[in-house]
Amino acid sequence: MALLEVENLQTHFRTPSGINRAVDGVSFSVNAGETLAIVGESGCGKSVTAMSILRLIPEPPGKIAGSIRLNGRDLLNASAREMRAIRGNDISMIFQEPMTSLNPVLTIGRQLTETIRQHARLGAKAATDRAMEMLQLVGIPEPGRRLAEYRHQLSGGMRQRIMIAIALACDPKVLIADEPTTALDVTIQAQILDLMRDLKARTGAAVVLITHDLGVVAEVAERVMVMYAGRKVEEAGVGDLFRSARHPYTKGLLGAVPKLGASLAGADTRLVEIPGLVPSLKNRIAGCVFADRCASVTNVCRSVAPALELKAAGHLVACHHARREVAAA
Repeated sequence: MALLEVENLQTHFRTPSGINRAVDGVSFSVNAGETLAIVGESGCGKSVTAMSILRLIPEPPGKIAGSIRLNGRDLLNASAREMRAIRGNDISMIFQEPMTSLNPVLTIGRQLTETIRQHARLGAKAATDRAMEMLQLVGIPEPGRRLAEYRHQLSGGMRQRIMIAIALACDPKVLIADEPTTALDVTIQAQILDLMRDLKARTGAAVVLITHDLGVVAEVAERVMVMYAGRKVEEAGVGDLFRSARHPYTKGLLGAVPKLGASLAGADTRLVEIPGLVPSLKNRIAGCVFADRCASVTNVCRSVAPALELKAAGHLVACHHARREVAAA
């Protein structure tokens, strides 16, 4: 049994102009010690999926349906009190922007020890000792001094490390990282990714990495799930996806990544452009969500939604025209 199992997740928001189907029937699973990357352009539903797993979607206007199981436990049927105990202890999240996630009027020490005391039931001194240990673990020098500082006194890389320390303070079984390297320079990005890899190896936590950076995916993930307009359109192992993407949208994403040394080799250095616009999530789409932007679209694409099918070993694709290499098991 997988550590985290999400089946037919639907997260909809009721608005004055209609129902926004931010996540529309997404299913996936993550095993212990595995890193699953969720990729797609902005607005495809990646972050809403993560917030839904943690039950952080305000209801109303939001509404979550489907099944979310952590170690076999149904999170959607857990009470608010049970979810407060699960967050931080069993599942944690590194939020996208540490400058807005960290409280500007509380010291780093207060925010870190509050998490530890809430979930680990430790006294003040033990919580402070654990906070110092976590700051050392994430590579922050002079942890005693940093505990007394505020977010504005720290660099972007240090703020991100603080967020990782808070998320890992109680040794969660699942860590959700929402764009953990956004707005960081390349050197700091590499340090943060190395840190996450090292911490995953030490703790054995499963990681759900949300990103639009395919370079990050290639470096740290084992499997990739591609989302578009609130739906899963492809899922495969990292190597298989990069070698042999089968969905037109995934091919477009990979084609938009600059290739190092391409100009020196005399190759065409123009990046692939995906024409058109993302469809409105307030309109029910009968066929393929990517049909209006796809160069291979046919009449069946506009009228029948493609099912997720096994096109190769461990490779799921929602496309009527994706080539098949093995019979679906």
